[in-house]
Formats: sequence, structure tokens, C-alpha cells
Amino acid sequence: MRAPFSDLPLVLTEATIAAGPVTILDKVSLMFDAGPPTLLVGPNGSGKTTLLRAAMGLLPLTSGRISWGGRDNASPARRAIVFQRPVMLRRSAAANIGYALAATDTPHAQRIDELLALVGLAGMGNRPARRLSGGEQQRLALARALARDPAILFLDEPTASLDPASTKAIEDIVRDVAARGVKVVMSTHDLGQARRLGGDVALLHRGRLIEHAPAEEFFAQPRTKEARDFIAGELLV
Repeated sequence: MRAPFSDLPLVLTEATIAAGPVTILDKVSLMFDAGPPTLLVGPNGSGKTTLLRAAMGLLPLTSGRISWGGRDNASPARRAIVFQRPVMLRRSAAANIGYALAATDTPHAQRIDELLALVGLAGMGNRPARRLSGGEQQRLALARALARDPAILFLDEPTASLDPASTKAIEDIVRDVAARGVKVVMSTHDLGQARRLGGDVALLHRGRLIEHAPAEEFFAQPRTKEARDFIAGELLV
């Protein structure tokens, strides 16, 4: 696996998405560059998923811009995303990865085995994907995303419905992937998870970027009242 750093950074500048009178993403400026994972936090409806989808190229901006390696409107070929509830194809675990590899020149059998091992599913390639446990399906979804050999990997609350053991397995994969040079941008409601994984943390509220800082600084010395309240478990208004 390689991450072409020349494709980074991915930069959102005044990124805004509106649906009629409702502003979902409100002039967000944020840069994702090579390095440790970026964790997006914030209450429900804060805009985390919308930001990830926009950065992936799945949602058009109403205004503002997104540049990818210094280029506007660049292809999302080196980007990948995993959603909270990934859809499994009606085929084996190995065939799910093979489907993602179809557009590449990589020898499928070798690469499939590598990816299954990377996510802790070695020897499970022949199992029907839809019969895997929730945690196993999420790991398979990660393997499928990594088949794209992305420079940047977006994860939308990938552990929200998982038990502690499955959550730890996903976190271990995130650390491994980040150590291999892939930039991970991950949304979460779990502040403990943000502390464990985050190189930096961005707090969103009502579509606005409230605070963005190194994880240690964000939790030890939050600059805004909203960040202090959110860390303390208070309801943001």
C-alpha cells in the first residue's frame, strides 16, 4: 500500500452546502494533509457526515471550493470512504474485495490475501460477506476501501454500532493504516476514541467549524466555550 503525498493536501475553503433555507455546512475551511488521523467530533446534525461526503466528492458545494493536491475539481480516484453501515455485496468476502480491485492492474489473489490479513480476516475469504458479524463486515468494508490504494481514507463513525472488542479491532486497523502513510479522516461521537486516535481534532456544530487543534491541546486547553461544553458533556446550543 502506498499513499501518494503529492495528492495531498485536500483543502476545503469556505465550503458551504445549503438545502433551500437550511445551511448544512457553513463556510468551513479545513485542510487535510499527510500525518496522523484527523478526528471530526460534534453533536448529531453538526455536519460531520456532510463534510466527509463533500470532501469525497459525493456532494457538490453550494459555494466555496475544494482542492485536491492543489487542483480544483480533481478526480476522487485516490480517495475512499467507509460508512457507518456499509453495504455488503451478495458474494464472498474475497469477491467483495475483488470487485473493488476490478479497475486496477494488481494481481487480485495476492492483493486480496494481503488486504484480508491487514484487517484481521485472513482465512475468511470464502465466507459469504453478509453472514459475517457486524464488526467483521466493517473490517471487510475497510479492506474494500483500501483496495483503492487511497491517499486519504474517510471513515464515517465506523465503530458506532460495534462492541468494545470490534471497536478496538477497527482502531488498531486505523493506526496501522495511518502508520503506512494513508491520511485518515474519521468522524466519531466517542471522545475517548478521539483522544486515542486523533493527531488533531475538529469540532463542528450547526455546520460550522468551531475549533481545530492538535488532540492534546484540544482536550487539555480548549479555546472556545462550545469545545469546553462539548468535552464536559454539556448540550451545545
